[in-house]
Amino acid sequence: MVKFKIFYVNPLRVCCYLLWDETKECVIIDPGCSSESEKERITKFIAAENLKPTKVLLTHGHFDHVVAVGYMTDKYNIPYYLHPLDVALSRKAEGICQTLGFPMTRPTVECIPLRDGDKVSFGESSFEVIHTPGHTLGGVCFYIKEQNILFSGDTLFQGSIGRTDFEDGDYEQLISSITNRLLPLPDITEVYPGHGLKTTIEEEKRTNPFLTN
Repeated sequence: MVKFKIFYVNPLRVCCYLLWDETKECVIIDPGCSSESEKERITKFIAAENLKPTKVLLTHGHFDHVVAVGYMTDKYNIPYYLHPLDVALSRKAEGICQTLGFPMTRPTVECIPLRDGDKVSFGESSFEVIHTPGHTLGGVCFYIKEQNILFSGDTLFQGSIGRTDFEDGDYEQLISSITNRLLPLPDITEVYPGHGLKTTIEEEKRTNPFLTN
């Protein structure tokens, strides 16, 4: 059974997720840490729980979600994973972070591609990659079917959806991704977004103003 902890990081309050199971192998989703204290909170938790990081996973390539990718991959000597359509976007993050004063270390390992339908494994657990373009070209969600849990990145939020006024954003495409890929999931599916509070598929079907017209 997968357990996880949420760390709220950087001024944009990105939800960085740490997932692990009984083997103690773990993965890090969206390490957007912009300060040494934020990195330390996560690494201290990993040490205290005797966890073994095996992968860094990115829901998309925006700077606020990738700030500490290089730090985490170097520290734990692990690869990182991102959809190929967002690699170019992620490479622009360093310049943006410099402008904002966020310390960012460029990853020294190659990016491993995430594709729709891939199974990502760690320990005795796995989950499915769901490609949900619209917020970015290569945005993805991570779905743990056995536990009805979805990590939705910046695709779907409680009562809202990802912004589409950034580079490569497409409102109609995002609505299509949510309608055709996420809303068919079981109503009881818990949704853990890239920012903000958790919700459920049922709640968003019923109350999300972008999806109830």
